Amino acid sequence: MRRRIIMSMLAGATLMASTLLGTGQASAARPADPPAEFGTDWHDPLTAAPPVTRPAGRSCEVTVAEAQFRDFTPYRGAYAPPRGCGDRWSKVVLRLDGKVAGRQYDRLGHLHVGGVEIFRTSTPQPSPDGIEWSVEKDVTRYSDTFRGRHDVEMLIGNVVDDTYTGVLDVKVTLTFYAAGGRAGATEQRAAATEPRAGAVKAAVPDRVLSLRDGALTTPRNSERIVAEVYATGSGGGCEEYWYLTVPDAAPYSCKASGGPYREVQIKVDGELAGIAAPFPTVWTGGWSNPFLWYVIPGPRAFDVKPVEYDLTPFAGLLNDGRPHRIDVSVAGVPEGQSGWSTPVNVLVWQDAKSAHVTGRLTAHEAGAPANSATHTPGREHRLDTAAGHRLSVSGYVDTSHGRVTTTVGRELAHTSVHRWTEGEETDALKGTWTDDERVTVDGRGPAVTTRTDRTYTMDGTTTLGTGDRLRTVLSLGDRADAVETRGGRRTAWYRLDDGYTGDATYTANVPRDQRHAVATTSGRYRLYGSDGCYDRRLVTVQGVLTTPDRPAVSGGGSPCRAAPSSAARG
Repeated sequence: MRRRIIMSMLAGATLMASTLLGTGQASAARPADPPAEFGTDWHDPLTAAPPVTRPAGRSCEVTVAEAQFRDFTPYRGAYAPPRGCGDRWSKVVLRLDGKVAGRQYDRLGHLHVGGVEIFRTSTPQPSPDGIEWSVEKDVTRYSDTFRGRHDVEMLIGNVVDDTYTGVLDVKVTLTFYAAGGRAGATEQRAAATEPRAGAVKAAVPDRVLSLRDGALTTPRNSERIVAEVYATGSGGGCEEYWYLTVPDAAPYSCKASGGPYREVQIKVDGELAGIAAPFPTVWTGGWSNPFLWYVIPGPRAFDVKPVEYDLTPFAGLLNDGRPHRIDVSVAGVPEGQSGWSTPVNVLVWQDAKSAHVTGRLTAHEAGAPANSATHTPGREHRLDTAAGHRLSVSGYVDTSHGRVTTTVGRELAHTSVHRWTEGEETDALKGTWTDDERVTVDGRGPAVTTRTDRTYTMDGTTTLGTGDRLRTVLSLGDRADAVETRGGRRTAWYRLDDGYTGDATYTANVPRDQRHAVATTSGRYRLYGSDGCYDRRLVTVQGVLTTPDRPAVSGGGSPCRAAPSSAARG
């Protein structure tokens, strides 16, 4: 029974449009008394994550795209830099405002400026009465792109017919803050809401490049090179639920010969240059239960963060003035199966005092990938997975300020237990993914090491019971610890914990007004670090927000305390 439910949702949900990125935004709200079950309307979508901080002083706004998405026709327009704010900015903030009413699946979209992917997101599912939502993202890193005139392409692939009536009405703007503006009190206090640990939050790159026919040509004086990949598994197939796939011999609806282990790899001229664990994003129709996500989405659903790879050890090779092949692939995807999108941007920092920065790769150690997926049959089937991989690369560049050696080490691990019954009336997964990275830069002065340990968790069960009552209980976690040391002394740090829990039940296979749905969901975003802390928790019951819309926030060295609602998102 559940197989029919999940596969029908896979067939139409999250049709891949290409690429996007963002951070959920919400209007101020007061706690209210929830109804006994879901009605025809609920609170507008929001997340517990902090707003993007904004400098004081002069700002300029540019509308990048404004469209109603009914099908797979992209919006095409033109971008021109703002007037009145110069061509160097202290911050650039992207904001998407959207609205939709009726019935619609969750959809994915992308926004390109001059061929550079600057934003990827998914959409919430609407109420019959209609919802509005907003997404914000700090896009200062793309300043090089924003200084020129470019073509714009945006697409949120959609299907509108007699059943799925929701038209996605969106507007995207960029707000530019002139350089030299002084930070106001709110900006200073809210600095703690942005994860950073010294080098973790690096200066704005000099160039932002996209690949041409899969090839990259860098400026010959590049001294730091970082690739970012907006890797998302979706497209209405099993790769949307890649973490639930099982080996071919096991009786389950989504198959992959090696089981659920996935790894996003980047290669330079055929040589493995970076590995990363993909984030197990759950879109707003995920786990066969949209009632989990109507108000609070899972982590990153509205903010699809790119995977980042430090390619600086390869800079000596890439700086020869010739194009080099860059390949991104997802290990573990069954051969010939689609479902992943992996657009690439390349961020470059240049040595202004050198015409040509030379160097070479000095060490490359790739461990053998480990992947064990053991199926135990029975009345309740079980799949135990343990997998991982390790990579270390090192190289130097000879710059105008001396030789600089960069060493990048990354270690991935995945463990999960997947349990299901015949017919998949019960389907459960408990999984953990870790992605630990060390980057050491050794040049003039003490060596600087940035350690970032990422942990992603998922613990959920869906059960189809008596009377076709489908219940899903699910928790998700997105955690990171980052520390910067200089000469062995800690100079900056942060700890991020973005969590979601939900419990939703409804009657399946009946019209919407007969589902008698109930759900309790919560989201909590906590960020602590050398710049201060931010802590916010949201709870909904039957789509009604039952907690105050106020975070706790403080500057460095101060405990978190309740802050005025103006500091909250929205």
